[in-house]
Amino acid sequence: MQTKRNFSVKREAIFKKIASSQEHPTAEWVYEQLKPEIPDLSLGTVYRNIAVFKEMGIVKSIGVYNGQERYDWDMSPHSHFVCTECFRIMDVPKGRSFVDKSMYEFVETECRASITGHSICFYGLCSDCQKTDISALENA
Repeated sequence: MQTKRNFSVKREAIFKKIASSQEHPTAEWVYEQLKPEIPDLSLGTVYRNIAVFKEMGIVKSIGVYNGQERYDWDMSPHSHFVCTECFRIMDVPKGRSFVDKSMYEFVETECRASITGHSICFYGLCSDCQKTDISALENA
């Protein structure tokens, strides 16, 4: 039997902050954003609630970048681009599938496993960091 979870004011604010961000936030970012409006909020409360969201399947971790775990509320299958300079994380535009049925079948056969999902992440320099690199070269 599944337990019904009530959304307290803090829990709801934490979820809304994650869901409204396009930045794939860290717990620390969520805490810093909400602390002015919820003065008694603790970083531990943010982490505990994110753990609850992960358990509920409404938030997922997309990995640790620059020493901090990043979160996504979009549970649909999609890929990410991570800038290796500033660690900005962007969703790869929707509607583009990189994994098809034949790839799943290949991996299942080769690994003798049953796939339940996948994650694809691309790495490189975002447009802002590319501009910074070009400027640095021009000024050298």
